[in-house]
Amino acid sequence: MTKTTLAIMAAGLGSRFGEGIKQLTPVGPGGEIIIDYSIYDAIEAGFDEVLFIIRHDLEADFKEIIGNRIAKIIPTKYAFQELSDLPAGFSLPKGRTKPWGTGQAVLAAKGLTDNPFAVINADDYYGKEAFVKLHDYLASHAGADKNKNSHKAFYDICMAGFILNNTLSENGGVTRGVCEVDRQGNLIKVTETYEIKNKNGVMTAQDEYGRPVSVSEHQHVSMNMWGLQPDFFDELERGFRQFLSERKPDDLKSEYLLPRIIDQLLQEKRASVKVLETQDKWFGVTYQEDKPGVIEAIHRLVEQGVYKAKLFDS
Repeated sequence: MTKTTLAIMAAGLGSRFGEGIKQLTPVGPGGEIIIDYSIYDAIEAGFDEVLFIIRHDLEADFKEIIGNRIAKIIPTKYAFQELSDLPAGFSLPKGRTKPWGTGQAVLAAKGLTDNPFAVINADDYYGKEAFVKLHDYLASHAGADKNKNSHKAFYDICMAGFILNNTLSENGGVTRGVCEVDRQGNLIKVTETYEIKNKNGVMTAQDEYGRPVSVSEHQHVSMNMWGLQPDFFDELERGFRQFLSERKPDDLKSEYLLPRIIDQLLQEKRASVKVLETQDKWFGVTYQEDKPGVIEAIHRLVEQGVYKAKLFDS
């Protein structure tokens, strides 16, 4: 039986959240953090191990708050995303403080798993449906990547397709990978879109240059919940070298982002991406002001019997 891994990106700085590490903020009645609910849902869906992607300076607090107790429930590994972790021949640009992005985060896990794996953000609540759909797709498509040792490799990818209006924050704009999907549920294009808001029933958004773009509340969006095969690490490694070689010397902010990487593969016809639609409502702690709403939402799910008050108690 195919084993599957859940990779959780938890190295983000949480700059918009304010003081403290947002991924470690308690939101559940038993002191649970959002990651707890993702892991619980992933275990229930059939995932076999958890791989945390964190920073070295976060390690002690992370293990004390969640890592050590999760390790008693499911096999657990760690990868470390660092600014200085660059391929041979490249050095950290002077003044660079911004992380390299989600592509480098996932690349940090290379060599730690040979399983098909799902990638998620640490500070997002995804709901149960998406974990089941991603697990089942990964388990049934193991080894689907073709021409593995070639620069022309073809990748079989899946993603959880959330409905945009189910992923907004009441406290500010959000960034989402806005998707174009064909009638067969295949991704055509994904565009990283910024400052998405619904103000009085009117949707507004910006592109990476701050120019207004049109979005629909019913569109599918990526929440960085991808299903990938282990051969994808090789693509990330090749792509990161190319990204660094093309970056301008004075560019201190550009990021190597999964949606852009996957979109590029789509445009080159080197990947297929199955969009697995979920109607679950996202919530997360993008902003400090989001926390009370997340706590309320978790308590409501507990009252409805979706989760136990003490999540991992038998």
